[in-house]
Amino acid sequence: MKIVVISDTHIRKNEIPLPQTLTKELQSADHIIHAGDWQIPEVYRTLQKYGEVTGVYGNVDGEDMKRFVPEKQVIEKKGWKIGIVHGHGEKKTTEKRAIEAFDEPLDVIVFGHSHLPLVRYVGKTLLFNPGSLLYKRKLPYCSFGIVTLEEEIQTQHIFF
Repeated sequence: MKIVVISDTHIRKNEIPLPQTLTKELQSADHIIHAGDWQIPEVYRTLQKYGEVTGVYGNVDGEDMKRFVPEKQVIEKKGWKIGIVHGHGEKKTTEKRAIEAFDEPLDVIVFGHSHLPLVRYVGKTLLFNPGSLLYKRKLPYCSFGIVTLEEEIQTQHIFF
């Protein structure tokens, strides 16, 4: 199962197209996860054209996005449990807040907020931050991710 993972799109206007690198991967995705900071519901609707979308809201999302997605959620795909949260808040690191957002054991935690691509294990839980789709901040490239779930978990960051 191929899951395309994005976060921190920060799209404020309908006219901003999704990057071609992303839309190419979306065409073969089995599922799409967005880890927050969409900014407008049109991003959600656009992603739905490519398949099933699961997401959460981030710190810059308003009430219009909160009607579409929760603050955090857990999904199960191919027997793997995936927690999704944006990771914003006060004190502690984004990574620590993402971990502490869930009480149950998870195979994967997907989060955003920092705009920093990350993949690493904490205990038996894989932490995955796809980076930011359109706002790289001080990094040389924007990014998104692909998580493949089969007998094992495989991850990939796509930089463009």
